[in-house]
Amino acid sequence: MASDTLASDRFTLPPLLQPAADTDFAREYDVASRVPDFAAHLADWSARSGFARATHPGLLDLRYGEAEAETLDLFLPEPHPDPAEGHPLLVFIHGGFWRRLHKDDFSWIAPPYLERGMGVAVVNYGLAPATTLEEIVAQIRRSLAWLYRNAPRHHIDRCRIVVAGHSAGGHLACIALATDWTAFAPDLPPDLIAAGIALSPLADLAPLAAVPILHHDLDFSTERIATLSPIRLAPATTAPLVGAVGGDESAEFRRQLALLAHGWSAVWRGEVPMPGHNHLTLCEAFAEPGSALFAASIELLSDTK
Repeated sequence: MASDTLASDRFTLPPLLQPAADTDFAREYDVASRVPDFAAHLADWSARSGFARATHPGLLDLRYGEAEAETLDLFLPEPHPDPAEGHPLLVFIHGGFWRRLHKDDFSWIAPPYLERGMGVAVVNYGLAPATTLEEIVAQIRRSLAWLYRNAPRHHIDRCRIVVAGHSAGGHLACIALATDWTAFAPDLPPDLIAAGIALSPLADLAPLAAVPILHHDLDFSTERIATLSPIRLAPATTAPLVGAVGGDESAEFRRQLALLAHGWSAVWRGEVPMPGHNHLTLCEAFAEPGSALFAASIELLSDTK
């Protein structure tokens, strides 16, 4: 079925962005096989997250929807000296191929941004196969709508909400940037999101249909590929987008970012080169003061005035 889906896909990519005919997609998207000490990284994330929650108390498990998984954590900096001045907000969406991980594994993202006067929301969502990809997308939209509506009470500047996502979270961040927010809810502005950051994003779902374990859980049908692949959509506004992929990641992850840069050229503000990084250390660099990726993210958040 996966090969049939790919064969019937009518979306035409530029020749230089086409995958090689003999590409082993299952191998290309097998992140664990390309990351030394993969399990140790995830265990470290969990431990660092527990420490972050203990040392930077936030508003935890805020409910943005009715489903059990529809919660988020909101970490806020010290109040701004000017009560009328709200903080920018970084909204982080985790990866895991829509099938694993949880917001509680990513609290460590928050502290470096808090220290620079920026709020951070870490969003949770339901996981496949129990939750369909369409519903996951709907959950992310509900979380962003909730954050916008509740921004004033938390001294967040509604005009400075920036969405960032890693891997599958990068896909969801781009879907949010392609959302017609006024159609989603009449009380929302079209420019709800001020900017985006895509970290190793899955911008085209078509090749994932050739990865049996992913296709089994997510059913990458021709319709899903066409309606839920960011590169098959258009950005809803002129909100700028920056991206990054690790230099040690597979050719497919590097191609995914190139696809996004090509398809969304109208809003693309450039790639942050990250040589020597793999799929997980790239995410770590996003919250690592001193890294080029952290500096670029701070600059983008600071420029959304």
